[in-house]
Amino acid sequence: MAADPETVIEASAEALARSTAARTLAALAAAQDARPLAHLVVTGGSILENVLSEMQSSPERDSVDWSRVALWWGDERFVASDSDDRNDKVAFAKFFSHVPLAEPNIHRMPSTDGPWGEDVAAGVAAYAGELAAAASDGEDVPRFDVVLLGVGPDGHCASLFPGAPGVYETEPAVIAVHDSPKPPPTRTSLTFRGLGAANEMWVIVAGAGKADAVKAALGGADRAQIPSAGARGRVHTLWLLDEAAASGLTH
Repeated sequence: MAADPETVIEASAEALARSTAARTLAALAAAQDARPLAHLVVTGGSILENVLSEMQSSPERDSVDWSRVALWWGDERFVASDSDDRNDKVAFAKFFSHVPLAEPNIHRMPSTDGPWGEDVAAGVAAYAGELAAAASDGEDVPRFDVVLLGVGPDGHCASLFPGAPGVYETEPAVIAVHDSPKPPPTRTSLTFRGLGAANEMWVIVAGAGKADAVKAALGGADRAQIPSAGARGRVHTLWLLDEAAASGLTH
């Protein structure tokens, strides 16, 4: 049964980024103590970029054997691989180009200049195949150790937007997103089921502009209208907030 969320509130966005970076490194190191490979899912957004920057400068960075980390994306913009719109380009610039990941463990979502060209459905099918190949126990998604998930002011998470078709998907683990309300219009995204394969789901939010979304999501909103309300981990769900993002909550 998916875990009910807990909240952790830090004094500032900077403190939030530092503590989340430390928490992520510790979780990956602990996962590697238990299993050969740790699975990490990242998404986009400014606070998550700051978390990656803090991981890069952390003295605990090398406590993780990066050759035994499988890196996945929760969502991506379906554009060329060298586009500045790509979440993976920013993530590598901020952190992942500085650690010795093993190439077979890097699972980028499809790009328009990849093997499937402009056929986003074929790219999604290939990504679903990668997920299934990394899974065990008859499942089609690996049990991610940690998902780092951001939230938009409208409450969206990954590329699951309020009222859009993706929030109603229950079968596939990964989907194509068309007509995104934020550019670019075509994206790929894990679904609630795909994201929910995580043992640890961490929703990381900073800024007063997202306080209403945080209040709604943690107040029991329908995930079709506030998608981040549907973010749940198998074992643990944490909302990691700065004081501004938590300002609408009743303590």
